[in-house]
Amino acid sequence: MTAPADIAVSDAPKGNWVDTRAPRAWRPFLRLMRADRPIGWQLLMLPGWTAIALAGDDVPDLKLLLLFFIGAVAMRGAGCAVNDIVDRKIDAEVERTRSRPLPSGQISLRGALFFTAGLSLIGLIVLLQLNRLAILTGVAALALIAAYPFMKRITAMPQAWLGLNMTYGYVLGWAATAGRFEPATWALYASGVLWTIGYDTIYAHQDKEDDELIGVGSSALLFGDATKPWLIALYAGAAILAALAGALNGAGPLWFIGVAAFALHLVWQIRATDISDPARCLAVFKSNRDAGFILFAAAAANAFLA
Repeated sequence: MTAPADIAVSDAPKGNWVDTRAPRAWRPFLRLMRADRPIGWQLLMLPGWTAIALAGDDVPDLKLLLLFFIGAVAMRGAGCAVNDIVDRKIDAEVERTRSRPLPSGQISLRGALFFTAGLSLIGLIVLLQLNRLAILTGVAALALIAAYPFMKRITAMPQAWLGLNMTYGYVLGWAATAGRFEPATWALYASGVLWTIGYDTIYAHQDKEDDELIGVGSSALLFGDATKPWLIALYAGAAILAALAGALNGAGPLWFIGVAAFALHLVWQIRATDISDPARCLAVFKSNRDAGFILFAAAAANAFLA
């Protein structure tokens, strides 16, 4: 009989470090925070890093970059845990998610709650290292984080709410670096929201049949066969708003070259997406780490040149 700690999550990469090298007692908790899938914390961290580089008057602050890395890992883990706590009954009915730690019995509800509290404490400690505006900005994000798990029950497009969460780093990073908000802050944030709706729609096509049976909302169901035209509109808006943010902030040519490269990557995603192929959808979704790194590299290069 397979021990609970040895139940691998079905959609996690095969042979990942959690399943093969982490201490067995830690594995259920690491799976709960999605440590076996780094794409989540990377997509949460990179907007913050990009804002730090773009909003500053000098090269990116290494201490801030480190704090945003730690905070992204902790808060992404806490967000995943909260989502799984709320969705544990739904996850038990979906093929791709029934092997997650809570529905599969690897971890108790009480254990998940205590672990979530610990991750949240780490996030709070990180937040308190920032300036006053950034602290207030981070506290304001709690409402977004707390509401997200319920959005699929009350809206046809929870991906929009996810976008407000996943790219909040643009706002927080700007506040932590510049100590104020500017028009460029909101243009960059809006760009990130559109980008997230696009890539999470691709991701959601993996679960559309289950979502329809259960009766929860999804942009994959909402867009259906018109997904690619919607992706064109969303990704075009994301690229245009990213360019606008640079223009409003007085960025140099390297930022705009980076935005162009970002846009070309998004064009590739649209062409590569096959909404009838879940494995292909997952691979294209994961490529957004590269899209995020392109924007951060452009912002960093712009800062170094300045």
